[in-house]
Amino acid sequence: MPVLAGADPGGRLLATGGASMIEGAAGGGIVPWAVMSGYGTREQWGGAVFATRVDTGEYRLDTAGAGFSYANRVELSFARQRLDIDTLAKAAGLPERSLNQYVLGAKVRLFGDLIYDRLPQVALGLQYKRQTNFFIPQAVGAQRDSDTEAYLAASRLLLGGAFGYNLLLNGTLRYSRANETGLLGFGGDRRDNRSLLKEGSVAVLLNPHWIVGVEYREKPDNLSFAGESDWQDLFIGYFPSKNVSVVAAWADLGEIATLEDQAGLYLSLQLSY
Repeated sequence: MPVLAGADPGGRLLATGGASMIEGAAGGGIVPWAVMSGYGTREQWGGAVFATRVDTGEYRLDTAGAGFSYANRVELSFARQRLDIDTLAKAAGLPERSLNQYVLGAKVRLFGDLIYDRLPQVALGLQYKRQTNFFIPQAVGAQRDSDTEAYLAASRLLLGGAFGYNLLLNGTLRYSRANETGLLGFGGDRRDNRSLLKEGSVAVLLNPHWIVGVEYREKPDNLSFAGESDWQDLFIGYFPSKNVSVVAAWADLGEIATLEDQAGLYLSLQLSY
């Protein structure tokens, strides 16, 4: 969900490392951006650790991980996800109460700059995902328990671009066949090919510490047993310093594994350097 700006003599502007998304990469809550985690500049390391919870009442997703970057050019990230499916498991008599996954990510800035270059900052990312308890995903039609996906992100901060407020725009194209980001495996009985999926974020910096915005993430529809809805959220982020950020959001996740109208609170805490 968040990002951006507030002048700081120590190098990169406040919030230009974004937050940590649920898959570990720097960006918003559900969409990766072209920014790098932390606040490292030329020949410096930067990084962040984070913990996130999304609770819809019938599902709860807990994610924790870390991202590290070097020279504001290359980023490596890790995330561990656990989706609590207790409500669905009781109703359907399932043998497991959670779905689990880990995500290894890498991102490289190709060209441009978030603020100062004529071109937006553009980055190419890869994510390797492995679903660690495959019984339920396989039973509903998933074809594999691990896969690698790629994304191309472009981010731009327009100073004074929204009635005098700084405006952040991000667009991401993801090439993936992950079911519910991979928590329900990869590929399906309906379709097993990767899809080109659109994602985006728009955010306004109200002052150097507060930001509000929206995100959208298109999802594939590979499994015949249930539809898979696109995701969207409305968020607010607070950056009191370069070391701490808190993001809260209302996330609308639609239908997940036959349970419809899944929406609820997103809350994330990040520690950066």
